[in-house]
Amino acid sequence: MRKVIILGAAGRDFHNFNVVYRDNPAYDVVAFTATQIPGIADRTYPAELAGARYPQGIPIVPEADLAALVSGRGINDVVFAYSDATHEHVMHLASAALAAGASFTLLGPRDTMLASDLPVVAVVAARTGAGKSTISRYLMAALKAAGRQPVAVRHPMPYGALTPTVERYETPSDVAGADISVEAMEEYHQHVAEGSVVYAGVDYARVLHSVQGEADVIVWDGGNNDMPFIRPDVTLTVLDPMRPRQGASYFPGEANVRAADVLVVNKVNAATREAVSACIAEARNLNARAQIIAMASAALVDRPELVRGRKVLVVDDGPSLTHGGLPDGAAGRAARELGAQPVDPRPYAVGSIARAFTDYPHIASALPALGYSKHQLHELAQSIERTPCDAVLLGTPAPLERLIDIRQPIARAVFHARDVEGSSLASAVRELLGM
Repeated sequence: MRKVIILGAAGRDFHNFNVVYRDNPAYDVVAFTATQIPGIADRTYPAELAGARYPQGIPIVPEADLAALVSGRGINDVVFAYSDATHEHVMHLASAALAAGASFTLLGPRDTMLASDLPVVAVVAARTGAGKSTISRYLMAALKAAGRQPVAVRHPMPYGALTPTVERYETPSDVAGADISVEAMEEYHQHVAEGSVVYAGVDYARVLHSVQGEADVIVWDGGNNDMPFIRPDVTLTVLDPMRPRQGASYFPGEANVRAADVLVVNKVNAATREAVSACIAEARNLNARAQIIAMASAALVDRPELVRGRKVLVVDDGPSLTHGGLPDGAAGRAARELGAQPVDPRPYAVGSIARAFTDYPHIASALPALGYSKHQLHELAQSIERTPCDAVLLGTPAPLERLIDIRQPIARAVFHARDVEGSSLASAVRELLGM
């Protein structure tokens, strides 16, 4: 029996375990490790999910313990199972595993993708923050307009409790009333606000079984630029020309670029022509067969009079700003377009929010909407209240104003995907699906 450690961040790691290792007597999974997301280590993957072979569950320990675990427990295989990591980072972990005596493993699509009875369109990306969810919402609307009944399936975000194994959200109240993080709400709320159903969870075989009972098309809304858990009929990989020349530098972003049927160059209205060209050239070098479609991404503000020419606190999507590497998001772009004066939030941030600026020094003019725990959400509220501004411009899709008390006037910015002249992403997808 080979002893295994799975390196993860509360998502891909659990899926790989469920479909490859849980019922396989050839392997003994000794531990998961955790990184990227605060507060997910020092928990246990529960016995009811781990199965009969693991009656005590499986411990989740910090990734920093890897070398000691490999040496001390005689580990045979270290399995890398998270995303949006540089190739260099992946190989540093591989080197640590090898030096301690273990093999280093990456599980591929044939071993980990579930087969669906329904057509599946997967929306993935080269980098976090490229605009996957914006493109997913565009596709959901387009499929409904074509008379189909799509359901979105979201990459997992079990940063709190690891149950239920299947999550279904249909209304904003479903999202706001759930015991989930702000980061999860950012992804689910956008879909339900536009009248769509979105599923997520921990056990995606069960998720898929539930989805197939109410949909006729599945849109995989990939998170953290991971590869899909369900085998797609069409793969759309979203490229971000605001960060050109990064398509070949991240795992599994490069794999997504190579696997794409359609390369979606998003945000062409915000990027320079040179950046768009560089983005396309890099992607074409990796994938010569995919169709390339350009999309515009418009940041629309519901109350522009609160923003135009005024001092505003920009609050944007947390993961896109932190490990996604973006300086800001929808709110930041909208503030610039409306001639607002963004207030520097760094002097007013407290606790873990202040530490985020230290850990991610590229963030300067936006406050990341971090809320992985109730305590962190309280620190976010304090940071907002302490910041002197005329208004708060929320670019996070989460209903933040329903979670914390924001005393300043609030405006909201939302990204919407738009076809550009001469192409239609919806038409391309329908043709590829044979609709």
